Amino acid sequence: MPSQQVLQKKISEVEEITQLLRRYDVIGIASLQKARAPQLQELKKKLLDKVYMKVIKNTIMKRAIENCKEKPELKKLEEHLTGSNIYLFTDLNPFKLALLLEKGKVKTTAKAGDIAAFDVIVPAGNTGQPPGPIISQLNAAGLPTRIEAGSVWITKDTLVAKKGEVISERLASVLSKLGIKPVEAGLVMKVVYDNGLIITQEHLQIDIEKTTQEIVNAHGEAFALSLSVAYPTKENMVTLLQLAHQEAYALSINAAITTKETIVDLIRKAHTQMLSLSSRLPSLEEKTESGEKS
Repeated sequence: MPSQQVLQKKISEVEEITQLLRRYDVIGIASLQKARAPQLQELKKKLLDKVYMKVIKNTIMKRAIENCKEKPELKKLEEHLTGSNIYLFTDLNPFKLALLLEKGKVKTTAKAGDIAAFDVIVPAGNTGQPPGPIISQLNAAGLPTRIEAGSVWITKDTLVAKKGEVISERLASVLSKLGIKPVEAGLVMKVVYDNGLIITQEHLQIDIEKTTQEIVNAHGEAFALSLSVAYPTKENMVTLLQLAHQEAYALSINAAITTKETIVDLIRKAHTQMLSLSSRLPSLEEKTESGEKS
């Protein structure tokens, strides 16, 4: 009887997941390897109205995918059903979903075997530690030290691990004592199914600053092009009118066309030309006189 109950429970769970697969357009698979339980609970609360998150056994998910015949592309997710995963069901844009998970990451202390999330630089300064075994531990980690006022000081900024490098047990211990958190904990999106399209982790990563700058540059170039070919849009209409007015005004000044807008500048231009001409008259008279004498 107990085995029958277990079987029925599994059948019900498969049916529940099948319905979720049918209901949502976007299904994400995130690794639980670097997630902490408190952080996961907090993330669930923040995304409660946007994303339904559930830890599911990979075997159950495979059966649910097999049941969801109307979405055959889901079969492509099976190769990613390894390790401990949490599944995210949503209708959000998959890139927005990946960014939300990225923002949810927090820096934490390192354990042996963790990967440095960035270049780890230990700054020069007072460690706050009294002389003792800490000196040999710091030196073993490649940190130069000195003793001053009863404390151990690090004498210069020192790079102890590059981004992507494995952190050793010795280094993890030293960084923990110094209060340095070189590891990012959180959900790591492995793959997303989006209306039949499979998007893997490397394609979900977006450099926001770089992408923003590219969009700004593209907008600037498009705006300049629209002005050069006088292609009117609601964004450039004011600028086009300003340019047209400037060109028409310059043309009317050069052609001495009098209007209520140009009359003042035309008189000013005539006055300037008159002054320039009058300044040359003495030299012209002198030349005339010298010519008569000769």
